[in-house]
Amino acid sequence: MKSKTFNDLIIMSLIGSVFSFLSCLNKNSSEDKYLNIPVYKYLTVEIIDSLPDENFLLIINNQLQRKLPEDYKKEFEIVMSWNKSQQAIYMIWWLEAEVNNGGFNQFYENSSGQYAEYLPDALRLIGAVKFADLVERANKVYLENYEQITKEIDGTLEGFSKSYEDNPLNEFDAEFYKYEEPLYDLQVKYIKAHKQDFIDK
Repeated sequence: MKSKTFNDLIIMSLIGSVFSFLSCLNKNSSEDKYLNIPVYKYLTVEIIDSLPDENFLLIINNQLQRKLPEDYKKEFEIVMSWNKSQQAIYMIWWLEAEVNNGGFNQFYENSSGQYAEYLPDALRLIGAVKFADLVERANKVYLENYEQITKEIDGTLEGFSKSYEDNPLNEFDAEFYKYEEPLYDLQVKYIKAHKQDFIDK
């Protein structure tokens, strides 16, 4: 899937995470009025089998985000309590969201960066070996150049903007945007092959 389309999904998901709610407590499904997708109190194998490919990841990720508190406190702790399949899809979603929006520099600076060391394994889990290698290389460069990369970051937008200047992470952005692996399709294929990991028991 092209990054522009994915960015549209990310924006929709962020809006839905903040404003959507379940309106039909006595039924398994309702509708997210902002994302215009179904929302389920719990997922089943039958529901996963019925999801359309074009909204598949959006629906699955929306369900995962609903497991988190609205203020995202203890996000890391909660996510790391999930099974490896759920962790992988959640982490990869935010990797794409951040890198497509502001590059690896933004990914590491935001809370998504807390998953950096786990992402290579998550990507390999779904068969995205090229992306796994890319993230491993970016992680190494980030750690080796941490002081240089973060020296301008002072909590201001101006400081964050300056951090992009002569940033060694910039070289990884273009490589990421090539999408040499069908990351969307790999995730859909993985979830469909591991449905039991995503149903609510």
